Amino acid sequence: MGQLDRAEDAKKAAAKAEEKSRKKAKKDSQLVLRLDKDERDAFVDLCKELDTSAAREIRGFIRKFMKKNGS
Repeated sequence: MGQLDRAEDAKKAAAKAEEKSRKKAKKDSQLVLRLDKDERDAFVDLCKELDTSAAREIRGFIRKFMKKNGS
């Protein structure tokens, strides 16, 4: 059981290190989209209320979408 626990701990540590590395990676590309001003403003305001950013939420959506759809 000890070896399994150590292997699981190592796996978790590797996943945590990868996440940390990804967070530090500098963003070097942009995606431009057009949407209704009122919709955009409401989204940005809601993000502020939830203590997050519009960019963070959109990046999260893209990652989930790609994972779900096989990329």
